[in-house]
Formats: sequence, structure tokens, C-alpha cells
Amino acid sequence: MKKTTLLSCLAMAATAVCAQHHEAKDSMQTIGLQEVEVMSIRATGTTPVAYTNIDNKTLQKYNAGVDFPYLVSMTPSAITTSDAGAGIGYTSLRVRGTDGTRINVTANGIPINDAESHTVYWVNMPDIASSVQDVQIQRGVGTSTNGAGSFGASINIKTSNSSTTPYTRFSGSYGSFGTHKETVMLGTGLIKGHWSFDARLSNIASDGYIDRASSELKSYYLQGAYSNNNTWVRLITFAGKEKTYHAWNYASKEEMQEYGRRYNSCGYMYTDDNGKSFYYDDQTDNYIQKNYQLLIDHSFSQKISANIGLHYTDGYGYYQEYKGNRKLVEYGLLPFEHNNETTAKSDLVRQKLVDSRFAGAVFSVNYKNDRLNMSLGGSFNRYSNDHYGKVLWVKNYIGDLSANHEYYRNKGTKNDGNIYLKADYEIANGLNGYMDLQYRRIGYKIAGNNDKWNSVSNDGLQKLDIDETFNFFNPKAGLSWRINERNRLFASYSIAHKEPTRNNYTDGKFHVRPKAEKLTDYELGYAYDDKFLHAGVNLYYMKYKDQLVLTGELNEIGEAMADNVPDSYRAGIELTAGIKTSFGLKWDANASLSKNRIKDFTETLYENEDVSSTAWEIKHGDTPIAFSPDVVLNNIIGYEYKGIALSLHSQYVGKQYMSNAKQADHKLDAYFVSNLMLSYSFKIDKIKRMNIGVNIYNLFNEEYENNGYAGSGYYMDGSEKVRYNYAGYAAQAGTNFLAHIQIEL
Repeated sequence: MKKTTLLSCLAMAATAVCAQHHEAKDSMQTIGLQEVEVMSIRATGTTPVAYTNIDNKTLQKYNAGVDFPYLVSMTPSAITTSDAGAGIGYTSLRVRGTDGTRINVTANGIPINDAESHTVYWVNMPDIASSVQDVQIQRGVGTSTNGAGSFGASINIKTSNSSTTPYTRFSGSYGSFGTHKETVMLGTGLIKGHWSFDARLSNIASDGYIDRASSELKSYYLQGAYSNNNTWVRLITFAGKEKTYHAWNYASKEEMQEYGRRYNSCGYMYTDDNGKSFYYDDQTDNYIQKNYQLLIDHSFSQKISANIGLHYTDGYGYYQEYKGNRKLVEYGLLPFEHNNETTAKSDLVRQKLVDSRFAGAVFSVNYKNDRLNMSLGGSFNRYSNDHYGKVLWVKNYIGDLSANHEYYRNKGTKNDGNIYLKADYEIANGLNGYMDLQYRRIGYKIAGNNDKWNSVSNDGLQKLDIDETFNFFNPKAGLSWRINERNRLFASYSIAHKEPTRNNYTDGKFHVRPKAEKLTDYELGYAYDDKFLHAGVNLYYMKYKDQLVLTGELNEIGEAMADNVPDSYRAGIELTAGIKTSFGLKWDANASLSKNRIKDFTETLYENEDVSSTAWEIKHGDTPIAFSPDVVLNNIIGYEYKGIALSLHSQYVGKQYMSNAKQADHKLDAYFVSNLMLSYSFKIDKIKRMNIGVNIYNLFNEEYENNGYAGSGYYMDGSEKVRYNYAGYAAQAGTNFLAHIQIEL
């Protein structure tokens, strides 16, 4: 690490209380009806959970083009990853070491996680941050919500409020790696006292830091709203279209040393006699996702309100890729004669497609008086997704190859319903008791042929016949004590359950059926808050039964694989602090110090990774959970004066392992990255506001990787088993920039 980096880390540690990107109070516009659909699942000042609110102003300050996870990356216990290396394209967010499949995401109370993979593909919602009013991130189990189970965090997004006045806004960015972003936003303001309409159109493109890791992202957001004294109705649609070149293979240390840190093996076809490598041009991922929401909020009286939300999401897309030397039988093709030889393997181009539909309803009924705040709510959602694959081309193929040769097809369907009852009661002055009871039922089926050859029986593609039903009871309880206006103390106990994802069924070992998981979460927190200073500490202990833990291995399309482990835990302390001065200087920081361990971990290796070979079991004792650093530090220093804004964001992430066996060859080294944001806002004739600025990322040119994959196997040396390890690393960009301009008419 560079000397400046080390000194910066020591300075951060010396503060002892590094704090979250903090918003002391919920910055939402508290206008009665506009809060019904989110308040039923959001935490408030008396809810005994750890949470962070981020308002629209903060989001837009940094929204120059990078994906949503990077805009919230300075919150406690959060780290981000980027396949393309520059924060645009396929990106992800982890909180408390848990990956995106375990982070519940809702927009206006409606589930956003894909019902099968449980992942939020942020690339399918480009520039969603431009249409967000505010965000709440709850850490741990959090409050009961709709959709996928929360096993590390939940993110509740509230889309933009209707504006009462007309507006026109334009923003544009341009910077490193050919990155550019254009966004146009329009709003009618209030029409005849009841109606309003808002629209956004965005275009983002980047060549990416990694070779050929390009992204072409387009999106829109439309909203029509009607309101009167006690009813608010909104019809919202937002959609995204993406085309990204594959960058999920990552690169080994040896490949980086030979070809450079930007090396990307995806799409490789051949190397000619002159040593020049050729790649398939259309090694791309393509997807269109359209979301529709109808939200109705009604206030019956000052004490009783209700809401219902109807939603539908349509998704269609595919990725296609060049595959070398593939067995034709695995693609439903017969060997053929070429140059008087029988060809059983050949290069080919395949396309994997999905066509999904997701629909349902969410609701809540809310009662509030001077001492009691209670909500009865829930949802029912239906999901179906057709998965199928085609062979588009085979090298030198002789025979009948249909233009759309289909080699596998299966269908996943899922019914997901839940009902919850929450109550927050003021037991005594400043002392509140909280209870939250949720029942959730899931029915999940997959039928058909998988896209993988059954290497165990060697008699065809893997047959999928999954028919699972889960019944989960998730109770939560806690106390919150507002000692005085400045001091708050809370404690909570929560239980959560989570069903396996599609990948846990289809991409794990054929002979292993994944189990549902259980989490028991204990939280204890204290916060101090006044106009000048805020500080806090949160202790947590998250005990898991049958946790599906990332192994560090990837399937053949770059998605992470996981296995159940009987006993594991995550324990830690989250420290927060910050100051805000009257002369424009602001400082916020946070520190997450944790221990994430699997108890008595037994690793199973196979000869040359062939699961039909003899298994070699290695007992490791307690080991760190993959992708779970013990230390994450964030520091933000900002200054604003007469339209000038400057902020320096610094993040230190400690070492982490990409598998659970604590192998030095599987380690991601610690890294320290700083980003500098500069901007100037001013007014000129006929323009309400103009803002120009530049964001400089990785200011000190740190050479680091924030993601990757790892695996192991063994080979025989005579009668002795010899272990081997391998790993790939997601290299991130050095110093780069995005210049931006925003104009409001």
C-alpha cells in the first residue's frame, strides 16, 4: 500500500468512531398520504433496528453515472463490486458480508428482487436514482417487508414525489473509458389542484475499464398522479434496456501479469500465427425489463389509513457466447464428418434466453394514535419464467441445423404470500415496545431440462423436477428508549427464514438438495444526536442455521455458487460519528468491525473437480465466511460555501477470502480507495439553477480488486492426494473521472 494510503487508514482508525453516511432525521416530505405505502415497512425513530436514510439531495449530488450500489456504498457495512471495473454495468452491493441475493429490495413497498435468483440486477434499472425521493437501508433482519427474505439488509426505495410546480431538468456527464450519461426530466406541476405528470429519459454508455466490458443502458420513468384531501393515486411505469459485453470471467494473477490488469477472456475464439487473439463480437448480455405500479393511498381519518399497490413486471432477454471445443451431444446435436474424420466436439455459438412475468398486490392498513402505531399488511405475488437455449452456429457443421435449434427448456413458477402485524406502543414516556409478526408461504416449482449435462449418470441433460413448499414464521420484538431529545437506546430480537434460490437448486452439486435457512438476529444500539454532533454504536450477533454460504466458485455464466453450512455466525460492532458546522464543513464516518465465521467447516474436494470421483474431506475447524471482510471503514469530509461543494470519500476494506477454506491463494487483499467530488451551483438568466462539476474516482490510483471467484480440487501424485487452488480477480480502474453538468429551467 502506498504511504499516503497507510497514513490515511491510520488517521481513520485514530478517529475511533468512524461514522455512517448519516441523515439524522428522515428527510421525506411528510405530507400525510404520500407516506402510507412506505411507512408500513420502514423503520422510524422508535423502531429498534439499525438503519440509514439517504435523501434525494444526497443521491443526486453523486449521481453522475455510476450504478445505484455505488451511490449508497458509504453506508455502514456496505461494499460494492463492478464487473467492468468502473461502477457501470453489472454491479452489486454487499452488506455485513451478505450478497445481493440476501438483501431485500422494494420500490414503493413492491418487491424488486427477481423471485427466482433473489438478485436485483441494477443494470436492468439504469439511472433509477434520478427518480428516487429517498432510500432507507435497514441492516440485519429489519422490519417485515414484502418479497425475498432479508438476511443481511433491506433497501426500501421511495420513488419521486409529484412536484407542485412545473420543471425541466437536463443533466449530462462525460469521462473516462468513453463514459457518458444524458438525462432529461420533465414535470407538469399540479394541474387544476389534483393532477400531475412526471417523466424521465436516460441514456448511459461506457466502454468499461476491463477490455471490451462495454455497456449500453437506456431507461425511462413515467408517473401520473391524482390527489385530493384524503386519496392519492399514482400510476408509475419505469423500464430499462441493457446491452453489456461479458466481463464475468475475471482474470487470474498470472493472466494479469502476462496480459495486463484489463485482460478479459470472455469471447475468446483463437490466436493466429502472429500471436494476435480474436474475440467474438457479440458476446453480450441483452435484457429489457418493464415495471408497472398502481398505488392507491387513502386516509379514512386522522387515525386510520390504508394503501394497496398492484404491480406487474415483464422481463425478456438473453445472452449469447462463443464456446470452444464443446461436446455436440450436450447440445442435442449428432457428431458429423469433416475432412474424413468424425467430429464429436466443435466450436459453437449458443444463446440462453429467459421470458419472465411477475405480478401481484401489496397492502397495508394502518392505525395511529398518541401512543400506538400499528400496521396490518402483506402481499401475494405470482412469478413465472421460461428458461431455454438455442444453438446459433457450429463450426464446420455438416447436417441439418435448425436456424433456432433449441437444446434445453425449463420453466420456473413461484407463488409467494405473506401477512404481517406490527405494533409500536409507547409503554411509558420515551419507552416504546415493538412487536412484528410475519407469516410467509412460498410454493416453488421448476420442471424441464437444465442447461447442464448430467456428469454423474452421463445420460443426458440434468432433469429438473423441483416442487417445494415453505412455511415461515418470522417474529421480531424489541424496545426503544428515547432517554431525552439527544439520546436513544434500543434492543431487538428477530428471527427470519429464507428459501433457496434457483441457482442453489440448479447450479450446485447434482447430488445435494439445498435447505432453507434460519437466522436469529440480536441487535443492541445507542445513538446521540444534536444539531452539531451525532454518534452511535450498534452491536449485532447474527446466528445462522443451514446458511447458504458463497463458496467462491462460479457457474459457467459467472454467477456465485453456495452450499449450506450447519452452523455459522456474523458478529460485529458498527460505530458512527459526524459533525456539521455552521460554516459549511461536514464530517461523517463509520467503522464496521466484525467476525464472520463458519463453525467446524468441512471442505470437500474432488479429483480434477469431477464429482463422480472419490471425495476428499478436509476438516478446517472455524473459518472466515467467504466475501466477509472483518473491517470496513468509511470517511466523508465535505464543505459547502456559496454554491461551491467539495467532498472527499474514503473507504478501507480489509482482507477477505473468496472461499471458506481460508486459503492464501483465495484472498482478496485489503484496499483503500478515495473519491473526490467538486461542484459549483449558480443561477443565470432564465435558468433556475446550473451545476457543473467533476467526480474523480480512485484519487490515489490504488491498484485493487473487489470481487472474484475461487475454487479447489486435487490430483493424484502416485498414491498421494495433492491439493490445487485457482482464483480469478475483478480488477478495478485506477484514477478516472466523470465531469457533469445539470441545468434546471
